[in-house]
Amino acid sequence: MATLKITAVQTFITQPCGQRLVVVKVLTNQPGLYGLGCATFTQRHMAVKAALEHHIGPLAVGRDPRNVEDFWQAAMVNGYWRSGPVLNNAISGVDMALWDIKGKLAGMPCYDLWGGKCRPAAAVYVHAGGSTPEEAAESVRRFMAEGYQHIRCQLGGYPGTDGEKAARPDGAPPGAYFDAKEKLRRVPGLFEYLRRELGDGVELLYDVHERLAPIDAVWLAKALEPYRLFFLEDALAPEDVEWFAAIRSACATPLAMGELFANPREWVPLVAGRLIDFIRCHVSAIGGITPALKLAHLADAFGVRTAWHGPLDVSPVGMAANVHLDVACRNFGIQEWAVRPPLEYEMFPGTPELRGGYAYPGGRPGLGVEFNESLAAKYPPDDKPTDWTESRLPDGTLWRP
Repeated sequence: MATLKITAVQTFITQPCGQRLVVVKVLTNQPGLYGLGCATFTQRHMAVKAALEHHIGPLAVGRDPRNVEDFWQAAMVNGYWRSGPVLNNAISGVDMALWDIKGKLAGMPCYDLWGGKCRPAAAVYVHAGGSTPEEAAESVRRFMAEGYQHIRCQLGGYPGTDGEKAARPDGAPPGAYFDAKEKLRRVPGLFEYLRRELGDGVELLYDVHERLAPIDAVWLAKALEPYRLFFLEDALAPEDVEWFAAIRSACATPLAMGELFANPREWVPLVAGRLIDFIRCHVSAIGGITPALKLAHLADAFGVRTAWHGPLDVSPVGMAANVHLDVACRNFGIQEWAVRPPLEYEMFPGTPELRGGYAYPGGRPGLGVEFNESLAAKYPPDDKPTDWTESRLPDGTLWRP
């Protein structure tokens, strides 16, 4: 085993159910020994593929796959300029695959490599909503009947419903229009209604999705305080994080942040300053499991819990990595979960199982997920530009999505 080497890094892009998924396979010179990783950046999938094929993959070939930390550090500085979601996702694809290999070599699930289980499964939150409070309540009730205890609630999705109805000036460009003030007008009433109808026995969450001006985010967090959210998600954009101090001083609404973070300098001040309660990075966007473990331990020292990003634009391999982290890290808080279609379970055998509001990691060595390459090839990705990220205010001003 002393001569174990990486022989190839392969990149696969598939689009089985709307989201482009980037999967990395790292091969070794030991027959049958390989690892899988997630490098999914669905809006810039081809950029990640190019980074893997021309830079990160060739850098990995010939190295010992057991030296995960050394490879991660080399990949991060090899291009001199570092960080950013394209580079980080490319590194993540290899990093996760190396942890998968390490677990297979040890004959242990990855969570055992990190100290073993702190819990048998990870509690998840799912997404409910409707165009009215009544519709949203009914959506929540359906999830509660299936055993979910944490449910995120939206009115009209992230944008709301008023933006499309608002009057626009002549010549307004195309885009995904929304009215930021709708959240201030309607969201407090939504949660007043949900608490009155559903009681206190269910944990409720709300996602601002960074669509408010900072002072409006402060107001909304304070207005929602009486309804005891499990957390308020992405109340601010990464560019406005200094405003978290104002929210903290105004109310006790729990805060979650980090979906768009890509560099430690973005999360370290918030964690060390105890300005947030949950860190919810997209694990592949920060560079994979190696930095996620460090982030989880940093957060633990300051009483901040994890809530890794987990929509459909995280591949099942990436979700397996999330769940292994969830069960191994003491300061786990909650895991975002998008209900996956049967096709993805067929394409990715070993995807964590969901039962009664909990995600269970597999007990097989490594991350425990396999990849049906021939099935994935039947669902090639499209290269259409993303349209929902071209968010605009009623007057046509481009805003953050």
